[in-house]
Formats: sequence, C-alpha cells, structure tokens
Amino acid sequence: MEFIEKVKRLKNGGNDLILGSWINSVSPIVTEIMSQSGFDFLCLDAEHSALDYYTSLLLFQAIKAGNPGCAPLVRMQGNQYTDTKRYLDAGALGVIAPLVNTRAEAEYLVESVKYPPKGRRGVGYGRSHDYGFNFDNYMAGAEENIFIAIQIEHIDGVKNFEEIASVKGIDAVFIGPYDLTASMGITAQFNHPDYIAALEHIIGICRKHNLINGIHVVQPNTDEVLQKYQMGYNLIAYSLDITILGTNCRNAVQTIQNELKR
Repeated sequence: MEFIEKVKRLKNGGNDLILGSWINSVSPIVTEIMSQSGFDFLCLDAEHSALDYYTSLLLFQAIKAGNPGCAPLVRMQGNQYTDTKRYLDAGALGVIAPLVNTRAEAEYLVESVKYPPKGRRGVGYGRSHDYGFNFDNYMAGAEENIFIAIQIEHIDGVKNFEEIASVKGIDAVFIGPYDLTASMGITAQFNHPDYIAALEHIIGICRKHNLINGIHVVQPNTDEVLQKYQMGYNLIAYSLDITILGTNCRNAVQTIQNELKR
C-alpha cells in the first residue's frame, strides 16, 4: 500500500513524487514487465485503448504478479456508475475519470466509488477482496484506501475548477494537456501563455483545497518529468507503453542506420 501511503503524505503536506505510467497495449506481458520496473502505479487506459472489463482484470493480475507494490489504476471511458463499480470490483485501487467539467460530475464520481452511506457503490464479491475471502478487511479499508482522481482537460473544467475542487473525496487532479489545449484552440501548444495561465490557476486551487497535482508527460522525456516535479506536480504519469516502445525502437533503428551511412 505504499502508493496510498504516499497519497496520504502528500495530502498532509509532504513532497513525495508518485511516478507511474499508462497502459494502452492491453498486453499482460508488457504490463507485468512495466510493473517490475519500479513505477508506483500503472494506469490502464480504458478511454483510448481496446481494454474491456475482462482484459482489465487480466492486466490487474499482471501488475500484482510483477510487483504487488505497484498500484493498479484505471482511466475510465467516462464517468458512469456501472463502469466505476466494475473496475473497482476487478481490482482497481483507484479510478481516474476523464473530462470532469462540473461540480456535479465530480460529486457523481465520488458517490460511485464510495459505499453507503457516503456513496452508492454496490456490494458484491469480486477480485478486489479475493472473491469474497478477504471481504471484511477490504470493506473496512475501502473508505480511505481507494484513490479518486479527476481529469481537467477542457477549458470549461478550468473555469469551474474552484467548485469542482471543493468536492469532498477527490484526492487528485490530472491535467490532460492535449485535450485541454485543444479545447482552448491551441492544440499541443504547451508554451502558450493561455495554457500556462490555466495550469497556474489549477495548481493554485489544488493547494487551497489540499488536492494532489497530477499531469501526464506523454513523450518519454525524463527531463520533463523532473521539470514538472519542480513546478509542483507530485503525481506524474511518465509516457505510455506504446509510446515508450515505439520511441525506443525508432530511435534504435535510426541510430543504426545513421552509423551505417558513415
């Protein structure tokens, strides 16, 4: 539970770096290898990949097999109650809801994750509590041991962020840099002053409401990860499996071809 402990320390004023990555390949082998590398979390991308409920369960198993200390998270297709409870039952330690633009949407997410009386998550046996054989322990810790994050990736979410951030139960906020800039009409212009101002606005409100600042560094650039950490981001997703694989392969081929041309 080192991931959850880091989350708690950050919300109590700590300065840990929680470092993870994104899984889009839907490959148990790739997922297991990445979990062994030392990431604090791996997030299955159910929004932009071929992942479904059954394959998510297999990938959660792969993460645990590779490194039980690596937290299995899921970025969901949206913010539907029926999706949220199924991913949690399959073994997700936390959920990330994309495109949260209003306070009501953030409240809905928290209600979907929390068991009654604070929420409305349905109770049933599943992999999350060893198919019922660890039911009591899981239920006793579910209130404080399930991570809840929202993604702010539209200018409407930025405008409404003060209200969104005040929702009790949210642990962290992930910036979606590509979608956010697209909604502002400046797609992928990450040095644009309007985008930088939006980030500063979000960071300031996160500090006010004791929320963890998160961002996805899409390209496999370790210098950018360190730069974002120095800027105040303590929850960072380092690239994604398909981009790491593709970038390394292309760079290797290009390097070899360049050497042969000498």
